[in-house]
Amino acid sequence: MITSKDNSQLKTIRKLLAKRRDGLFVAEGEDLVDAAAQNGWEPRILLRAGEDVEPDLLPSSLGSGTRVVGVYEERWAEPHGDLRVYLHGVHDPGNVGAVIRSAHALADGPMILGPDCADPYSPKAVRASMGSIFARPPAKARFEELPGTTVGLQRAKGVALHELQAEPPVTLCLGSERHGLTGVEPTAWAHIPLRADGPDSLNVAMAATVALYERNRMARHA
Repeated sequence: MITSKDNSQLKTIRKLLAKRRDGLFVAEGEDLVDAAAQNGWEPRILLRAGEDVEPDLLPSSLGSGTRVVGVYEERWAEPHGDLRVYLHGVHDPGNVGAVIRSAHALADGPMILGPDCADPYSPKAVRASMGSIFARPPAKARFEELPGTTVGLQRAKGVALHELQAEPPVTLCLGSERHGLTGVEPTAWAHIPLRADGPDSLNVAMAATVALYERNRMARHA
């Protein structure tokens, strides 16, 4: 039982919660640690409050604390599959993690991280992925490296998404809600039709989820 805050494993966890380094990241909570185990990820460190460490010593980024913390080595996939999603300049780690989850649910390829995006292995992104980061790790690529059809999603630009004809593989490309997809030129542009009396835009994670669902629906009815 660890009883000192100066324990080396606790120091490592505190450093990783403050800023990830050395290719390691932290997963907090039983659900995430269980998801890691179910997908064959071996922890570098695994500490359970009351079993391995005094409960009040276990570091956490959660306001309520946590009962278990695991430290894992990050993994990166290669871009693959007939349907993927690419993020460009998305700074919110919660959105990045949520898109990882949506891609796991609705795509056969990973979320692909472009430049100037939040760290998918930050504590907030890992939590937002709800364990999907262990089942479908993200990929990294430059926009010009994306194979197949690239579809830029932007408000009021191009055709309505349900009218878009595109042969797989298809990569749905999204930028930040504020600035959109800038500095790249996809194969085609499309938008998600919104009600005239509704908001001007959708949160990027919501937009990615709707777009992935629509492409799945179109594929099933092709």
